Amino acid sequence: MKSFLRQILELGPPIVFFLIYLRLRDASFMLGGTEYSGFIVATVLFIPVILLSMFGLYALTGKLSRLQIFTVFMVVFFGGLTAWLNDARFFKIKTTIVYGSFVIILGFGLMRGKSYLEWILSDFMPMSHDSWMTLTRRLMFAFAVLAIANEFVWRTLSTDMWVKIETFGFPIALFLFLWWQIMTLQPQIKDVNQPDSQ
Repeated sequence: MKSFLRQILELGPPIVFFLIYLRLRDASFMLGGTEYSGFIVATVLFIPVILLSMFGLYALTGKLSRLQIFTVFMVVFFGGLTAWLNDARFFKIKTTIVYGSFVIILGFGLMRGKSYLEWILSDFMPMSHDSWMTLTRRLMFAFAVLAIANEFVWRTLSTDMWVKIETFGFPIALFLFLWWQIMTLQPQIKDVNQPDSQ
């Protein structure tokens, strides 16, 4: 039950945003003499949703990962900019910046001969250092592709299409890529008590 609740709290907010957007996408709202689209209002409503989700995760597990904290910060910051400037582009570009940040962070680690993925996930999937470096390079490439794809989607397609791809397309693509990589590297997963091969 605890694992089930955790999955709901982690995966639920984007679905909630999608449902709110579907309900409000054709509406417009006047506030203080300024008209806001349904997308802007859905973006604003998404902020308390993800904050409540992170509070629930912390209450459930007693901790939040660096990735979760970073994600919440990006949603709050760019969601706030979107509402303040009444410009949907800021929330759309958030995805590019998130994926781009991952590229920079992973790339910086690789330049130092380190895998930050290994630092975060080694307890979950123990592998040799060389295997972690391989996975990090591949994932950095995947994040770069997703960042470029997001720029193409939000600049050339409708908001409706962007919301659908953001909510389902990008996560599914990333999940399939990670699953493929894990299956590829499965033979290299080792016992945690074995030393790394040099």
